[in-house]
Amino acid sequence: FRRAHTLTVLFILTCALGYVTLLEETPQDTAYNTKRGIVASILVFLCFGVTQAKDGPFSRPHPAYWRFWLCVSVVYELFLIFILFQTVQDGRQFMKYIDPHLGVPLPERDYGGNCLIYDPGNETDPFHNIWDKLDGFVPAHFFGWYLKTLMIRDWWMCMIISVMFEFLEYSLEHQLPNFSECWWDHWIMDVILCNGLGIYCGMKTLSWLSLKTYKWQGLWNIPTYKGKMKRIVFQFTPYSWVKFEWKPASSLRRWLAVCGIIFVFLLAELNTFYLKFVLWMPPEHYLVLLRLVFFVNVGGVAMREIYDFMDDPKFHKKLGQQAWLVAAITATEFLIVVKYDPYTLTLSLPFYITQCWMLGIILVLTWTAWRFFIRDITLRYKEIRRQKQEHKYEKDKCLSNGDGHSSILDEQIGNKLRERKL
Repeated sequence: FRRAHTLTVLFILTCALGYVTLLEETPQDTAYNTKRGIVASILVFLCFGVTQAKDGPFSRPHPAYWRFWLCVSVVYELFLIFILFQTVQDGRQFMKYIDPHLGVPLPERDYGGNCLIYDPGNETDPFHNIWDKLDGFVPAHFFGWYLKTLMIRDWWMCMIISVMFEFLEYSLEHQLPNFSECWWDHWIMDVILCNGLGIYCGMKTLSWLSLKTYKWQGLWNIPTYKGKMKRIVFQFTPYSWVKFEWKPASSLRRWLAVCGIIFVFLLAELNTFYLKFVLWMPPEHYLVLLRLVFFVNVGGVAMREIYDFMDDPKFHKKLGQQAWLVAAITATEFLIVVKYDPYTLTLSLPFYITQCWMLGIILVLTWTAWRFFIRDITLRYKEIRRQKQEHKYEKDKCLSNGDGHSSILDEQIGNKLRERKL
């Protein structure tokens, strides 16, 4: 029935598109016809995928909604592959087909400079530095981290990613002037106010979702209009709730997986800034916003698929399709950045920045070796030593009693030790 329904929808859509093209006279504009043909092809593919693609882990507001974003992921990945195989000049000028205002080099805004919170030299507005930093990125930071918290569902991971990205901005400000910010812009406005408040609100929302009673009732079985409206609103909440417990220190596999998640998150964040830099897109352009909306929708599904694969590998024997697509998209975006501007990426880090990163990597590797290798060997040695001491103590106690039952007790102690070893 589902396949027949899909074929019916595709047949109707194809007939409608063909009817539209027959009614109007085909323009002689090659670029216009090319764009129109590409858009029609994408619509047909999305229609097929929405009805025929494999369902993901989410079912609300409707499985078709998440199938749609899965197909959008495929389209976006194909677009990135196309851009990757163009020359730098052709790739930048190709963006003009999407928006004629693109394809023009844009200056990067520097948020550093005068970092005085109170500027006594400006009698008109001493706090002009603060008002100058309060642009559209402030609410974007807040809502972005609110949604990221709903994806990750862990306070520690969110704070680590937030702080690590500020360190990356410090490290790469010699490559992108956009990363140059005042110290209070990094740590007070970004980490504490925008990111921290977004993470706090996200954790409060997660607490409400975890305590909510998930008891669903058919819309037409609800007698009151208020109840019907409430049921419609709750359609956009999860069908059931799964609390993410990452437990990164529980095993080496989970620790490497959590480190990989943090790495991909940070790389995707960096791609946002580097892509608009190499493709000459202004920060406020709608394509930048659409990319963020895209990652919000596909990122939540990918995180759930990764957690299911880590938490229950016997049932989820392979990683989900959306998680693989997100990883492929992030890698392709990075390859575009490397190809389009290798000079910027190869600008060497300052020596003190290199030392800090080397120290951090050594500390992480040292903790990993201690936690998952040296610590286990030490605990095993202490357990064996404790067992030998208990055995020696019980044997000496039997000999000191002198009741003639030492051989029987020795045999019982030996049986207990063999049971412990088993």
